[in-house]
Amino acid sequence: MENPTIAAISTPESAGALGVVRLSGDRAIEIANKIFTPVSGADLTASPGYRAHYGRVTGGGKQIDEAVCLVFRAPHSYTGENVAEITCHGGLYITKAVLRAALEAGAVPAQAGEFTKRAFLNGKIDLAESESVMKLISAQGEQAARAALNTLDGRLSKKIHAIADSISCVLASLAAWVDFPYDEIEDTSPADMKKVFTSAIAELNETVERYDAGRVFTEGVDTAIAGRPNVGKSTLMNLLAGSERSIVTEVAGTTRDIVEESVRLGSMILRLADTAGIHETGDIVESIGVDRAKKRMQRASLILAVFDSSEPLTEDDIAVLKECEGRLSIGVVNKTDLERKLDISEIEKYVSETVEISASTGEGEKELENAVSRLLSAENFDPESPCLSGERQRICCVKAVEYLSEAVSAIDSGMTLDAVTVCAQCAVDSLLELTGEKAADAVIDSVFSRFCVGK
Repeated sequence: MENPTIAAISTPESAGALGVVRLSGDRAIEIANKIFTPVSGADLTASPGYRAHYGRVTGGGKQIDEAVCLVFRAPHSYTGENVAEITCHGGLYITKAVLRAALEAGAVPAQAGEFTKRAFLNGKIDLAESESVMKLISAQGEQAARAALNTLDGRLSKKIHAIADSISCVLASLAAWVDFPYDEIEDTSPADMKKVFTSAIAELNETVERYDAGRVFTEGVDTAIAGRPNVGKSTLMNLLAGSERSIVTEVAGTTRDIVEESVRLGSMILRLADTAGIHETGDIVESIGVDRAKKRMQRASLILAVFDSSEPLTEDDIAVLKECEGRLSIGVVNKTDLERKLDISEIEKYVSETVEISASTGEGEKELENAVSRLLSAENFDPESPCLSGERQRICCVKAVEYLSEAVSAIDSGMTLDAVTVCAQCAVDSLLELTGEKAADAVIDSVFSRFCVGK
């Protein structure tokens, strides 16, 4: 059955120098030939792959634009199918007109992530590599981009396959033992099996820990800026955001709701929330803001608790510190450009780190960056090592560890090898789900639904 030929704009839908309309499917080159005429007079349907043709795009009997058409022949293309990419001028009208011409010539609109989904279904990349494509597109820093590129290169998949293969070798020996229970079968002694399983557990745990450390670069960390009114929370928010996102005045309680912004701090991404000042109040509107601020602090992975160094600690400051106790938190001692009246040692009893800063001048911002990096173990993140691309992959690894731990417990408790086999097989299935070799259709659809249409 012929696969429908899909088409979409593969560049951002905004004015730019160039725009790209991509077609993929059995009739991609045939459809491109209907709307694109090379100045050389060549027939695109006779063109070999990896060829660029200069010419004109027409639609509805009218010339649309001068363009370049790239031809790729299956299976040597991104999707593994015939592909034609028409590069035109990047105006919104022009790119949409070219797409409309392609659809009128017989293509159908591509769904979100459908080009990459076809690459996956055609065996060009596995599911783990597919997910890294969107991570690469959305990368906001060098570390995140390098980590995504390494996963796209297959480093994670190779590691996962190596672990799965080591477990599968044990499973093969166990299957042989079932058929020949009185023979000595290699790798079926309790010690040998336990060695393989514990090694796999260690490698998977290391991979999960690396993912947790790397999230500050790849996904960002949910961060709340908290403190009593008028300590400089909004000024700190604006400093880190590089623009005026929060209103800053001399009037205490200006911020009554939560202002959110994703910012880069060095190579790290913080999903910042500037909250209302935490204090006792009889004002109904202010009390709603305070309640929201407390709930936002409770949800945050990291708290930047701000204090005014020019004033002694107040009861409201202590209330903020108690919210920080036992949490990943940094005490940000602000307004260091003023005379010090604050006892920092009291703050250090509650928070993980303390940093002195002047949010109005920017002094101390680098020290804050270093403190966040230490606290989130970002210094230990190696983007060249195999990296997980998201929560789905992390869950697959965690499930595999749980099954392998059950297998080890079964060995230690002297249970039958059948029980060990079931646990080990479940672990392998979890790892193959990560790479997509045993992933259900619903999982695959969920992965690609998060892609942009042109990818």
